[in-house]
Amino acid sequence: MDITPQEYGEMCKAVSPHSNVKTNALTAFIVGGAICAFGQILLETYMVFGMDRESASMWTSVTLIVLSSIATGLGWYQRLAKHAGAGTLVPITGFSNAITSAAIESRSEGLIMGVGTKIFTIAGPVILYGCAASFVYGLIYYLYTLFT
Repeated sequence: MDITPQEYGEMCKAVSPHSNVKTNALTAFIVGGAICAFGQILLETYMVFGMDRESASMWTSVTLIVLSSIATGLGWYQRLAKHAGAGTLVPITGFSNAITSAAIESRSEGLIMGVGTKIFTIAGPVILYGCAASFVYGLIYYLYTLFT
């Protein structure tokens, strides 16, 4: 069966679910903003209890990671992501969800060959390209400061 790219495009469009971009963007903005606002509330709360900003920031990150992992394990994060879409990809909680999901999916294969080898399958490229980008940006900054 030979079909043209235009026919293939029309076939894909016919069977693809319709997406309301404006509603999806608004929902993602609200949910992502709510996650960030919750993080800010945690930060301020830790500071009220006497922590300096650096310690409070660290504990805020740890708390968000732990809560996200627990929510993923209980299936709540996936249900939220189903409705909120990209809003759940707020970096620290989305990263925690990605790693926890990979660990949960591969746990039946054992701790070493399952979880140990597959935990970073989703997050690995993020780590790799994040580190590579940091190196490049750092090098550019170093060269910039060296010659200015």
